[in-house]
Amino acid sequence: MVLSTLIEPLPSVQSDPIPFPSGRGIVYVITDRRTAGERALTDIVSAALRGGAHVIQLRDKDVPARDMVALGQALLPLTRDAGVPLIVNDRVDVALALDADGVHVGQDDIPAEMVRRIIGPERILGVSVATVEQAQRAMDAGATYVSVGDLFGTPSKPDAGPPIGLEPLAEIARAVNLPVLGIGGINLANAASVIRAGAVGVAVISAVIGAPDPEAATRALHAVIASALDERARAG
Repeated sequence: MVLSTLIEPLPSVQSDPIPFPSGRGIVYVITDRRTAGERALTDIVSAALRGGAHVIQLRDKDVPARDMVALGQALLPLTRDAGVPLIVNDRVDVALALDADGVHVGQDDIPAEMVRRIIGPERILGVSVATVEQAQRAMDAGATYVSVGDLFGTPSKPDAGPPIGLEPLAEIARAVNLPVLGIGGINLANAASVIRAGAVGVAVISAVIGAPDPEAATRALHAVIASALDERARAG
């Protein structure tokens, strides 16, 4: 059997995906069971969506694929009702099984160009990067957006490596014609600095998933980001 026949999207995963947000000021929320604690992730995601989250990423590295699919099946109606894309971290197979709107991969995952071939041209493809070279390769591979980090250090992703700070983000934002998000230890206190460095939004775990009031936390992040974007626009 020819390999290409093994990776063609099935008819059930060829529906029109929700596109990546085209505007600026993106609040991108990543799920994490450990950060959620005893609270249901569906409740937290519902609250984040009410607060104006623009993207939800399903991230669950420590569970079997069956459990990840079950969580995705619970989240997908919420994101679809809100008109917000659901993106699956790492697991291309889970994304296709769910008919999710996209996939996000890191530098140690399936290469971005292969993921693009598997998921087709319409679905969202996000790539984690830390250098201009990685970002340019992601753009050439057909990435929809890139996330840059770990910016400040995060307990949610112990494999993220040492924080890189804001200068690489600024360099990447100048070098690629893609939406650039900051990730890694972002909260209300430092989100504005990420936007001032050139990002169009932030990707967060603890700042929303771990917040006592995820809806209010999402709204507050959105307000901080919007203010920073206005400041950046005034500065030219």
